[in-house]
Amino acid sequence: MITEKNFIEMALSFPFTEQVKHFERIGFKITGKRMFATYLSNNNTANIFLTPAEQNIFCAMDIENIYPVPNKWGAKGATTFALDNVSKEFVMEALHSAYQCIVKSKK
Repeated sequence: MITEKNFIEMALSFPFTEQVKHFERIGFKITGKRMFATYLSNNNTANIFLTPAEQNIFCAMDIENIYPVPNKWGAKGATTFALDNVSKEFVMEALHSAYQCIVKSKK
């Protein structure tokens, strides 16, 4: 199980990452760039912003606990991870992928 504290530490472990308020969630972004993940404490889930191709790979690994966000963001790669049931390794790999996507973007 990944706790709120664990997830925050994992997300903030990347260089130039900051924690911000994002509606009822905690957001994680690279300073001066866009968000790469959010965390919701009331159900211990994280939304990690992957590419659609990466989303397909992660969802295939665990269809019960890793799934597209059920809206237009999900179609763009936003993926929910149920942190009570997903390994730290999967989540860290997804965070790294999302972070790298933002680092490489022009925005």
